[in-house]
Order: sequence, then C-alpha cells, then structure tokens
Amino acid sequence: MIEKFDFVLPTKIRYGAGSLKLLGDELKKLDARKIMIITDKGIMKSGLMDRLTDLLNDGGFDYLIFDDIEPNPKDYNVEKCANEARDNKVDTFVAFGGGSPMDAAKGASVLVKQGGRIKDYQGKDKIGENCIPLITIPTTAGTGSEVTFSSVITDTEKNFKFTVKSPHIAAKTAIVDPELTLSVPPLITASTGIDALTHAIEGYTANCTEPIAEAIGLYAVEYISSNILGAVKNGNDLQSRDGMMIGSLMGGLSFSHSDVASVHCMAEALGSMYDAPHGLCNSILLPYVMEYNLPECEFKYARIARAMGIKGHNDRETAENGIEYIRKLSNDIGLPGLSSLQISPDDFDELAEMSVKNGSNQSNPRSIDKNAYRKLFIKAYEDMR
Repeated sequence: MIEKFDFVLPTKIRYGAGSLKLLGDELKKLDARKIMIITDKGIMKSGLMDRLTDLLNDGGFDYLIFDDIEPNPKDYNVEKCANEARDNKVDTFVAFGGGSPMDAAKGASVLVKQGGRIKDYQGKDKIGENCIPLITIPTTAGTGSEVTFSSVITDTEKNFKFTVKSPHIAAKTAIVDPELTLSVPPLITASTGIDALTHAIEGYTANCTEPIAEAIGLYAVEYISSNILGAVKNGNDLQSRDGMMIGSLMGGLSFSHSDVASVHCMAEALGSMYDAPHGLCNSILLPYVMEYNLPECEFKYARIARAMGIKGHNDRETAENGIEYIRKLSNDIGLPGLSSLQISPDDFDELAEMSVKNGSNQSNPRSIDKNAYRKLFIKAYEDMR
C-alpha cells in the first residue's frame, strides 16, 4: 500500500518563451500598489533588469529595487530587505534572479508582516498565513526555487545554513521564461544545471518521497540530461535552454514535495563554511553520495541511468554506469573539482558534523553518520587533488 501523503501546489505556473510579458497581468490580479523587486548585483549588471522595469514602467506600476542579496543569502540580507519593504509600505514582492533572490524574498515576505528574525522561523509550521504576496521570475535553470515553499538562509552567527518551510511563503505565481537564461555564462549554466539534476535525483530517491514527486523527478532527469550539454556549449540554443528550464522547474516540484538528502547536506555545509557556490558543490559531491547510497538505491539509480540513456546488463551495472556518466558529465561541461574551492582537510571533521546536523540528513535513502560524511569529504578531496 502507498503511504498517505499530501501534494500541495500553491503556486500558479506561467511557463514559456516570452512569458515575462505576463507580469503586468499577474500584478494587477494581486492588486499590487507598491512593488519591491528583489534581486542581486549580478542581475543589475547583466542588463536583464531593464526588460523587467520597462514592463513595469509601461504598466504605470510604482516600484523600487532591492539588490542587496548575496549568493547563499544571509540572515542580514533577508532582514534588511524586510525592513526596507516595511518602511516603504511595499505590498507585493517580485523576486528576479537565481535561487538567492527568490529564497531571500520568501524569508522577507514573512518578516514584513510577522516580525522577528528569520532564524525564528527555522523548520516547519512556524509561519502564519499573513505574508507579502510574491511573484517569482527565475533567470537561471537550476534551483527550482520559483515553485518551492522552502527557503535556505545562512545564519551568520552560527555559520550554518537553515531552512524555513511553509506553503505560506510560496509564490502566488511563477513566471518561467527560458529566454531569460540565454545570456547566462557557460560555467553558471553548468553548475546550476547539475544543481537541478541533483534536485531531481534526490527528490526521486529520498526516503520520504511519494509517487507524484518520484514521477516528476524522474522525468526532470530526462529533460536535464538531454539538454545540459547543448545549453552549456551553445547558450543561444533556445531549445536546450527550454529543456533545462522545464527540467529545473520539475526538479523543484519533486524535491519540495519530497526532500533533498546527503548531497545537499554536504553542499550546504561547504556553503556555510566557505560561501562556496551551491551548484558547484552539488556537482562535485553527487557521484560520491550516489556511490555510497547504491546498496539501498540500486533499482532507482538504474531507472535514473536509463532516463539518461545509459544501459547495462542488469540494474547494478546500469546504476554504476549512470553514476560514472554523471561524473564524466561534470567534467565535460567544464566544472572544476573540490580543490577549486580551496578547502582545508582540517575542516572535514566540522563539515561532517554540520552535514549530519542538517535537517535533510534523515531523508537520505541510506543511513549516514558523521564518520561516513567525513570519509566522503576525504574521498572527494583526494580524487580531485
């Protein structure tokens, strides 16, 4: 029998090339009077912001821009954003960019109305319904944050990433336009793409998953693996960008209704300690965690491999071939190894401790403790030297 589960999708998705132009209609439906665009410095330099503000100016909307969001968004980014929104009587948020602006916007949407500090809301079921309405517009194909109802924030006092999760912080509408990713550089395309692949794989294999999340995750694997090389090698290939964007979105749907697992536990530890790029950390660690999980995931990893077009004589061989393909894929798309992060082996014990304390540790399909995490960090480090 299938165990009982809930599947909640509070976000309307408006998908397709050119869909950015639908923003005005969605703002009118929310009766938006004072809008805050939440983004980062990279977006401001890219020229993409002009496309957004032109639409708002043409529609006669009153807006301001908050661009003080860092990669791996910090608690003080979220709290400053909320304070400025409150001071300016903002009633609607538009998050424009990658996962960092979207996660920060979700956190700030709580604080504007419910007060306190963002770490007060760590975990689940601590958030009331009264949040600032949010529209998300992703400009990378990676995080899936546009459709998730979780937000990962760095506690700068404890130097630790934590998650805030509630359907109340989900976007009212996600406008997902693959044309916005055409200008993303190859390295970012590659790292965000493997981030999306990790979401799909962990959403499919986490021990708390359910059939709908499994189906979406497995199909996301197919989209991402079929299009990532094309998107990296030729950024103007809209068909590949389209496949990556829908794969990323589906990966987000999968893990938000399941969970991530040990790849993310380790990647978030590296992000907390070194402020390392999240997608790059995932790309380095994914095959190592898959090798560790293989005894408990042979059948599912074989299905993942087949979704990527990889074959073998039996499930075990197929799964092993799939893991090796993922390892090779990261090399083929130009992602560097663990040594590029300049981490010290002296930190492996603390990184392992942070990983085991991560809220998603219990979702890993194979039980994993601090010692196992330490060994995985060591193996990844030694292989990349």
